[in-house]
Amino acid sequence: MIRWFFYPVGDSYLVVAAAALVLLLLLRIGPAREKIGARRRGVLMGIRLAVFAMVVLAMLRPTLVVMEARKQSATLVVLADQSRSMTIRDDLNGRTRWEALREAVANARGGLQSLGREIEVKAYTFDSEPRPAKIVDGRIDLPDTPDGAQTAIGYTLEEVLRQESGKRVLGVFLLSDGAQRTVPPRDALPQAAAARMKHLGQPLYTIRFGQSRGLGQVKDAAITDLVADSTVFVKNELAIAAQVRIDGFVNRPIPIALVVEDPAGKPQTIAEQTVQATEDGQRIPLKFRFVPEMPGEYKLTLKLEAQPGELVTTNNILSTFVQALKGGIRVLYVEAFPGRVERRFLVRSLAGSPDIGVDAVLLNPQAPQTRPLDFSERFRPGKYDVYLLGNIDAAAFRPEELAELAVTIKRGAGLLMIGGLQSFGPGGYAQTPLAEVLPVKMDRLERQPPGSTVSKDLHLLGPVKMRPTTMGATNYCLRLAATADESASLWAQLPPLREGANKFIGVKPGALVLAESERKEPLLVAQTVGEGRVLAFAGDSTWQWWMRGFETPHKRFWRQIILWLAKKDEATEGNVWVRLDQRRFTPGQRVEFTVGAQAPSGEPAPKAVFQAEVESPGGKKTPVALVQSAEATAGSFRDTQQSGDYTIRVTASQEGRDLGAASIRFLVVEQDLELDNPMADATLMDNLAAMTGGKALVPEELPTVLRELAETTENLEVQTEAKKTFWDTWPFLLALVGLLSIEWFLRKRWGLV
Repeated sequence: MIRWFFYPVGDSYLVVAAAALVLLLLLRIGPAREKIGARRRGVLMGIRLAVFAMVVLAMLRPTLVVMEARKQSATLVVLADQSRSMTIRDDLNGRTRWEALREAVANARGGLQSLGREIEVKAYTFDSEPRPAKIVDGRIDLPDTPDGAQTAIGYTLEEVLRQESGKRVLGVFLLSDGAQRTVPPRDALPQAAAARMKHLGQPLYTIRFGQSRGLGQVKDAAITDLVADSTVFVKNELAIAAQVRIDGFVNRPIPIALVVEDPAGKPQTIAEQTVQATEDGQRIPLKFRFVPEMPGEYKLTLKLEAQPGELVTTNNILSTFVQALKGGIRVLYVEAFPGRVERRFLVRSLAGSPDIGVDAVLLNPQAPQTRPLDFSERFRPGKYDVYLLGNIDAAAFRPEELAELAVTIKRGAGLLMIGGLQSFGPGGYAQTPLAEVLPVKMDRLERQPPGSTVSKDLHLLGPVKMRPTTMGATNYCLRLAATADESASLWAQLPPLREGANKFIGVKPGALVLAESERKEPLLVAQTVGEGRVLAFAGDSTWQWWMRGFETPHKRFWRQIILWLAKKDEATEGNVWVRLDQRRFTPGQRVEFTVGAQAPSGEPAPKAVFQAEVESPGGKKTPVALVQSAEATAGSFRDTQQSGDYTIRVTASQEGRDLGAASIRFLVVEQDLELDNPMADATLMDNLAAMTGGKALVPEELPTVLRELAETTENLEVQTEAKKTFWDTWPFLLALVGLLSIEWFLRKRWGLV
């Protein structure tokens, strides 16, 4: 379309008309008639009229506007998943996912060919990264077999967005089973890429292949979890929890065995069971027990027997490591009343731990002859690791004994005072040296004479339900099971403290309340005093747990109390140590560890210098740089692509003196990312499409959607205008100047100037 437009000077035709009128009036000004003939006068008037006409035309500024319709460039992207999970044969027609994908792409050939005439169509296959695929006449060149070891959906979308940056993307079609299975550094979240596509106005159309539950076609028996405490003391029972997932082998008994490799490297099968699923996809929990006979590192391996027709067997084996520590914790338990029920059950629980030796002493102030002759010497540093004071009045001790005990605690021993009528303030401890080390506040006015009745001001009347605080739930003392959820469940089931508990008037600054009543009254309070650890336990009737069927939690509770007080809750045997937060990793996962060393006195060795290396399964040794901070010395190892056992070895020295060495093993599991759990993920595909304003499709809808997109390419046309002007061009200016020059030349020639 061509149109003329005028843009008068000052945006006013009136101004142009006024200028034209002035110019016409100027035509009347000219040479006298007697000086020039009529012909010459007519020529000059004609030239001037032409000049005036050009000036008026220039003031009108005429513009020729040419309107043109131009089609914008756009791109359509097709992404085809060629990872190994696409080989699963779970299509409704008995085909593999890849065969169904190839058929869908073939059926869409016409639509792709039609779109290719109007816009740019690009195709990629992808696994860990996208790879361009050729398109000829709408036919996408796909490989015969998908063999990718990973499915990096998020990384692929991010990479395609980067490559198509600055272009108008009409849409992205993602053909996949929808399950992201990848390891760093290709583990970008698909949701992050989808959010960016929404911002750019690029819709994602997802087409899922495969079933979320496999329709029984995916046969797999897998060990999904193996949980055990990282440390256990020699000749103590270690609880092991595991979980098995069964797909495609319903009602079939499958043998499973627990193999333990001792510190000498000798494997032994210690337990065998049979698992049987009653429904497809069922997860079956398992429990095992193991008692290490010697100190050192043990490797626990759970093996599930491979079944005929099982697609992948790498997930039939799972291992972890456990460090068995030496025992030898010495405990002095002092009570005043031989018939106290709490004392009897507490000693019975600790007697089941061979590494804990308990000397139970009855100290009756009314019978001085029962006092051991060496009793005062037992409070000296080094005699015992932990001291337990039960329901015993402070008057039963000599003043120098409690003073000696306070010093011993500050030097590294542990102290626990248990609730009772003669414990804490009611027992007269507010005016003893122990008032300085106990984590609760006491007052001399709390003093309660022996034999008096229970005071409601000093005691919480039972029953009192005990529960861990938020801080206590993660503390070693109160972890009653392998997982936090199981531990919380046990605490909820434990009977209340029937006999009530002591009422603390306050908690000292810096002390931690690990357990409380339902009314948030503190029951278990912890604090570090000097180098020692101290606990104040307000209760005295945990024996009810044992009587109500919770014998194992009772044993674990009291054992862990002692281990925590003795600072044996961490694997720090030897002068040099190395710690891992976990012992099992997936391929490519970063391994972080901390190291440390102790001086002969047991204190952290100052200015210790560490060297670390990691030995890979193939025997390759890699030095690891360590970073020292105020809290710890830490290292990080990233080369974990190879599955198998790795060993971290650390040596330490101090001012040229060798402090020793330590080692620890970890496992990188053998993992088939694509086939360990090949279920399709319909939820992810639906969510990604919804996030971008696209649509989740079934394969049969692909040709229809492509035709609809082809029809919308008309919307890509935009109207552009091209303006052409003549009044501001060089030819126009030269013509105007030429006319003026001719007029001046003629006037000069004719003697008018």
